[in-house]
Amino acid sequence: MPTIGPWQWLIIVFVLLAAIILLAVFVQYASLWLQCKMTRVRVSLLHLIMMRLRKVNPVVVVRCMIMAVQSGLTRTYPITRDKLEAHYLAGGNVPNVIRALIASQRADIDLDWQTAQAIDLAGRDILEAVRTSVYPKVIDCPDSDKTNSTLDAVAGDGVQLKARARVTVRTNIQQLIGGATEETVIARVGQGIVQAIGSTESYKTVLENPDNISRLVLDQGLEGNTAYEIVSIDIADIDVGENIGARLSADQAEADMRVAQANAEQLRASARAREQEMVAKAQENRAKVVLAEAEVPRAVAEGFSDGNLGLLDFYELKNVQADTAMRTAIADSGSRGAESDRG
Repeated sequence: MPTIGPWQWLIIVFVLLAAIILLAVFVQYASLWLQCKMTRVRVSLLHLIMMRLRKVNPVVVVRCMIMAVQSGLTRTYPITRDKLEAHYLAGGNVPNVIRALIASQRADIDLDWQTAQAIDLAGRDILEAVRTSVYPKVIDCPDSDKTNSTLDAVAGDGVQLKARARVTVRTNIQQLIGGATEETVIARVGQGIVQAIGSTESYKTVLENPDNISRLVLDQGLEGNTAYEIVSIDIADIDVGENIGARLSADQAEADMRVAQANAEQLRASARAREQEMVAKAQENRAKVVLAEAEVPRAVAEGFSDGNLGLLDFYELKNVQADTAMRTAIADSGSRGAESDRG
């Protein structure tokens, strides 16, 4: 019996180790490989091993390939194993893209493989977008979780209206990349409703025909450059608020009254200043009269000394002065009596 040398033992151990490794690999990927064979997906055992070495999850790629083949996507779109691996390595959600393509194909929506990849890599949920395109969703305007619960607008007659709307939208796949989101649609619809109510002459017209507001807003084409298409706008609720026009008119009247009062006070102050000025002038004139009267005795004395004034003339002057004083006293008593009667 020949003896086994060291080198031969080494070869035997190496072969056994290789066999164990191959058996472990086969056991690990046998299920996936059998699934590929049974579904006619061209993925070999070596491809499965290479996926693992490239940090690609073979379970995800194989199952997505099986879905694509079984649904007939590979006959319509250029979907291959390499492209699925590339999308996985780029950080994309491969199952979501495949399910979205299957749903769009069943619903006859125009969506190709490249667009679906781009939308998924852009961070948008492509499957949710396809579902929304098939089954439109309803969003509240305004969003009560982020802003006020109503849209406040003032009609032409100054009456405030508080409205709430429900907007039905579906996804516009062609504008999903770079298109504005729900927030933009809500903001535009809210702006359109406020503008439509403001252009109405009376709040009664809005209450009688709220659907006119919906038609006016829809005709503005608010879905431009957004990721959605507006199907309908329904006014869910509308309430009457304050009479803003009347309040503004009252505020304006009060402001005008204050301005008039200020002007009247200014005129009154000017009149008082003028009155005080006239009183000062009257006092000045009285002072001049007193000074003039003080000169009379001196003039009389000079007249006596010069012989220009006689005794009869002096008595006549005294009589005139007494008569003048009496008339002045009578006039003063009459004016005081009239003032007391008015009082």
